[in-house]
Amino acid sequence: MEIEVIHSWSAPRSLSTSLMYSFAQRDDMEVLDEPLYANFLRVTGVDRPYLEEVLSKMDPDGNKVVKEVIFGPGEKKYRFCKHMSKQRVPGLTDDLMKKGKHFILIRNPLDILPSFDKVVQPSFLELGLANLVSIYSELSELGSAPPVIDAADLQQDPEAALRGLCEDLGIPFQQAMLKYEKGPKQVDGVWAPWWYKSVHQSTGFESKREYPLPFPSLHYDLLEQSLPFYNMLRRKTRRLSSLLKPPLPTPNLPVPANEKILVWVGDEILPRESAKVSVFDSIVQGGDGVWEGLRIYNGKVFKLDEHLDRLFDSAKALAFSNVPERQEIKKSIFRTLISNGMFDNAHIRLTLTRGKKVTSGMSPGFNLYGCTLIVLAEWKPPVYDNTGGITLVTATTRRNSPNNLDSKIHHNNLLNNILAKVEGNLAKADDAIMLDKDGYVSETNATNIFLVKRGRVVTPHADYCLPGITRATVMDLVVKENLVLEERRISLSEFHTADEVWTTGTMGELTPVVMIDGRTIGDGKVGDVTRQVQKAYKRLTAEEGEPIPTYSKA
Repeated sequence: MEIEVIHSWSAPRSLSTSLMYSFAQRDDMEVLDEPLYANFLRVTGVDRPYLEEVLSKMDPDGNKVVKEVIFGPGEKKYRFCKHMSKQRVPGLTDDLMKKGKHFILIRNPLDILPSFDKVVQPSFLELGLANLVSIYSELSELGSAPPVIDAADLQQDPEAALRGLCEDLGIPFQQAMLKYEKGPKQVDGVWAPWWYKSVHQSTGFESKREYPLPFPSLHYDLLEQSLPFYNMLRRKTRRLSSLLKPPLPTPNLPVPANEKILVWVGDEILPRESAKVSVFDSIVQGGDGVWEGLRIYNGKVFKLDEHLDRLFDSAKALAFSNVPERQEIKKSIFRTLISNGMFDNAHIRLTLTRGKKVTSGMSPGFNLYGCTLIVLAEWKPPVYDNTGGITLVTATTRRNSPNNLDSKIHHNNLLNNILAKVEGNLAKADDAIMLDKDGYVSETNATNIFLVKRGRVVTPHADYCLPGITRATVMDLVVKENLVLEERRISLSEFHTADEVWTTGTMGELTPVVMIDGRTIGDGKVGDVTRQVQKAYKRLTAEEGEPIPTYSKA
């Protein structure tokens, strides 16, 4: 009878034999243990202690095996074929990948390598993780991305993992898959005495050991080579192995297009999921970095030099060493934008850390690698409602005094602001107003703030707040629009009784405020002065900015 083939692809020591035994317990399944092994040995010429026995007992003609053994007639509904990824060698017929159902079994190289060399010396080829990625890619291109299952999930919750795999394969789960008899099996390949000793002592998927074996340092380079391939496939699993139980669901992104962005980290552009800094970086060790927000309009970066001036001032104030040159940073920004095709309606979070340390600790004396540059560009429209307006509440958290941490340094140590934002979130407001040590309004947790009273525009001194670049731009526009501008201390009640209020910031632009602490601002609508300055700001962003090389409106 015609039989439906299920192909299991894995690396050695990945619980693949336990999984084969599990499928062998089904009443509708026959199994084959690495039917392409002899072909692999013939083609590659690798040595094995059981080489002659394999070649004498198995057909070394791979295409003949595919046709007559793997896809040959059978007596049951399904045939389970356990394959090692490295055994998929050149010259095999396309039918191997095009026919049947496929899935991939992975295991963390950290768990594989400590015991791998009991039979052969480990190598990148022997480990086979790159081959697994290639198999995944080819099957995906053929129109059906294969299910991926992690050995850690099998060990943690065998029934849930097997049920999920069966569902993905479109076959019913059978309870018998959870247990098998100890000892050798009839289905074992002739290599079983060398590789299967431990699995012969088991009766199922045993729990992962609580603590790992010591990792052999001589395999460290191989681990570094292999982990990216494992992590790439791990992201494709039905459920990721995690210290969090149950694993958190994958969140929806505010802008779905940002799922596949490219990010500049250090001196290279990386995909979003690979864009990481070292655990030894100062930004991790102590929030020791400076940052800027940049917005992109019509193929131009608005106020780029002003932002870089502030970045360099902040880095100098914090005594950073080996700071990149201005042109170097600009090129990194442009390369990131061009690579992402971001020429409008985008925002950059530009970060410069003190850099990686040679050992964990507070001292900048440990920073011997130079600064780390991060260019995080995202598709991001203004983050506030600039048409209908937002609501604010006043936080109990006070803005830092220059006596403690000067806000003129645009640093990444933002806990002061974050605590205020927590208060705003709890009050279900868009942001929170922060007061200085004397009770005067300083700014919000994320933006500068302005009010309008009887036609006069007033904003707080920048004694306790960041003197924002958007703030300065808007102050210039207020004067150019022939409005009266005043910079002074402002009490909270003046904001409560203002005719109009707005906030400013690169990420949100110029945002109307319609309510503060439950008090309606003016008539609760966006005021005339606010609209006037908004229009002037929009005209300015359309006209000014540093052009992105290669950008053309056509």
